[in-house]
Amino acid sequence: MDINTEIIENNRTQMRRGVLEYSILLILAGGDEYASSIIQKMKDVNIIVAEGTIYPLLIRLKKLGLLNYRWEESPQGPPRKYYMITDFGRQQLDGLDSAWDELARGIEIIRNVSKHNLR
Repeated sequence: MDINTEIIENNRTQMRRGVLEYSILLILAGGDEYASSIIQKMKDVNIIVAEGTIYPLLIRLKKLGLLNYRWEESPQGPPRKYYMITDFGRQQLDGLDSAWDELARGIEIIRNVSKHNLR
């Protein structure tokens, strides 16, 4: 891997890390999920996250009161821990939605200005 590719990949990794909490809350706003299912949903949209990253993050979000969980029997093995977003988590998600929209608008303006100046 050349230095340019390495820098781009490092930036992608940092950007993904920055949106992991937001992504988890978005997924759980759609319904209760267990950790492996959250990881798969993220992989499905090319947000690659390792189990070693997701479990500590889920624990942290639980301690902050953004998530809760329940154990549920699984027909395919041991019981699964299903995570769900709390009311406080939904409030935080609303704030993150606003922050994301504001950031995305700002980036789009910068991109458009930069493209315009290149002409």
